[in-house]
Amino acid sequence: MDKIIENFEDAGHDKDQDINHDNEQDSDQDKGQDTDQALSAEESDQPGSEDELSFGELYEESFRPLEEGEVLRGTVVQVNKENVMVDIGYKSEGRIPINEFLDENGNVNVKVGDELEVVLERYEGEFDDILLSKDKAAKIKVWDEISRIYSEDGVIEGKVTARVKGGMAVDIGVTGFLPGSQVDLRPVKNLESFVGEVFNFKILKYNKRRENVVLSRRAILEEERNILKRDTTKSMKEGAIMKGVIKNITDYGAFVDLGGIDGLLHITDMSWGRVGHPSELFKIGDEIEVKVLRFDREQERVSLGLKQLQEDPWLQAETLYPLGTKITGKVVSLTDYGAFVEVQEGIEGLIHVSEMSWTRKIRNPSKLLSVGDLVECKVLSIDAKNKRISLGMKQVEPNPWDIVSEKYPVGTTIEGKIKNITDFGIFIGIDEGIDGLVHVSDISWTKRIKHPSELYKKGDEVQAVVLKVDKENERFSLGIKQLEVDPWELIPSKYPTGSRVTGTVTNITDFGLFVELEEGIEGLVHISEVGRVKGKNLRDLYSLGDVISAKVINISVADRKIGLSIRRLKKDEERSYLDHYASTSKAATSSLGEQLQQALSRANLNNNLQAEPATEPETEEPLSSDEPASDEEALSENESAGSVPEETEPAEENASFEETVFTEEDSSTDEESSSEEGNLDDAASTEESNPSDLEKSRENT
Repeated sequence: MDKIIENFEDAGHDKDQDINHDNEQDSDQDKGQDTDQALSAEESDQPGSEDELSFGELYEESFRPLEEGEVLRGTVVQVNKENVMVDIGYKSEGRIPINEFLDENGNVNVKVGDELEVVLERYEGEFDDILLSKDKAAKIKVWDEISRIYSEDGVIEGKVTARVKGGMAVDIGVTGFLPGSQVDLRPVKNLESFVGEVFNFKILKYNKRRENVVLSRRAILEEERNILKRDTTKSMKEGAIMKGVIKNITDYGAFVDLGGIDGLLHITDMSWGRVGHPSELFKIGDEIEVKVLRFDREQERVSLGLKQLQEDPWLQAETLYPLGTKITGKVVSLTDYGAFVEVQEGIEGLIHVSEMSWTRKIRNPSKLLSVGDLVECKVLSIDAKNKRISLGMKQVEPNPWDIVSEKYPVGTTIEGKIKNITDFGIFIGIDEGIDGLVHVSDISWTKRIKHPSELYKKGDEVQAVVLKVDKENERFSLGIKQLEVDPWELIPSKYPTGSRVTGTVTNITDFGLFVELEEGIEGLVHISEVGRVKGKNLRDLYSLGDVISAKVINISVADRKIGLSIRRLKKDEERSYLDHYASTSKAATSSLGEQLQQALSRANLNNNLQAEPATEPETEEPLSSDEPASDEEALSENESAGSVPEETEPAEENASFEETVFTEEDSSTDEESSSEEGNLDDAASTEESNPSDLEKSRENT
């Protein structure tokens, strides 16, 4: 502000000098009005009478009454600690407080002999005390200048001094107000950055009485911008190369001032390579050279490009990077499915997660790579038209699966540690990065394993046999049970069809009984082969853990199934008993059929007697004395009385646990067998209860 005031003082001093010069040339004007005119009169060689008149007038002028608020011009004659004494051509000198001459550092910036314009603030004639003010004189001068500039639509220079509410405070000799909307062409977020800067301003309005001045910097910038825009748009066209200054930076690009008109340099047009943020390449105020891509003259929109100043690197990509070429690039980005590698500026290739390692199963590339890493890879495919390159890291090294099939042929026994256990099997480490899978079905020949953790835990050393090596799918199949002979191969010889076996009931289902013959070997007694008692189900007849005997009726080694029958075993035992009884009886004795028939007749007779108690009992007649039948006839009668019909072919029935083929006879056969068993039981009970009658019958025969 002091600088502005000095400018105003200098302007006033120059103006006075011009007036004195005009007075020297005009001899008709009155002389002796002030001290400067008197000095000019002395230099003009006028007669002595005029000199005396001039001094006289000056003397009278010194007694002229002073008016408060009057602007006077004076010369500094003394500077002390409290005041600066100024000669204003009056009989007494005026004083100005020293604080009006102190700068920011407290230094006095006035000296004896300096000429000043001052305002008479107060005059006390009794004490001849004249109080002057330099600052108020400067303000009066400033307001005159403000009025002139406003009327002429001119500009005034000022310094931004502080950030205030709604804008900035500006020193233009007096304190003016600069609204925030008038600071720049675009909204300014950080107004504090303008504090201390000196700019030219337009005066929008002022009020001297309220000491209020509203300024605008934007008005000046708009005028300058319109002039530049008019000149720039005349020469602008698409494809033109122009220079500009970075005016603003956003996430999606940078605005470039081309001279009165702004253009957008989008982030995708900054470089052929990858740009994370425009601030990585530019900062506000940078001068750059750009190419006009599109220009809308009506909307005054300009799209700019920087990378278009260079050739597209993809045009030479197929020539520079043929298939199989080994290259080294920098990882610039990581995704869930792979890593992008910058081969050169503007060319990036993708290393898919499946192409990173031959043996390791990489779920996320971040576990293997980091942004900024340098990697060596091989070109797998290139599509310059779509700007795509497929790269592979694992192809730089030999494929271990080419070696493992030769190192471990099918049938080889290997040993390794269990690395992982899953629901479907266990993984065994073979070579570095190669694991073999033992499926749960290949752990044991006989045991039913719900989960491999029942037998093994992670870190166990196990042996296994190589079953299959799938190089294409990178799978290594192993088996533990193959270390031993399949026990089912011995089943046909160990349990031949028709043999009698004994086992423990391990499961009872709706379709039959499961019987464990030995550890891991089970047979199924189908419900049709149980020989049930009417009105009762299997759970009423048998319990888990019961030891039963059955007959082997069929064996399927391929399906690992054994069919058993309790009913047939009973039939065989009954037939064997009858055959044994017939063979041990004497030739003269009657056949078993006759004896049974006689026993039945007696039983019926006793029942009739019990039913008719009032009837007189008849004398029992002796048994028929017909000729005894031959052994062959007796045997045929015996067979007709207790024979078992031939068994039909077994029918297939589906089971919930296993599908097993069993023999099921007709219902009529079951009823006959049941009646036969009942007759045999009755005969046996009769024989036990009446042994004497049976002996008598034999003697009569």
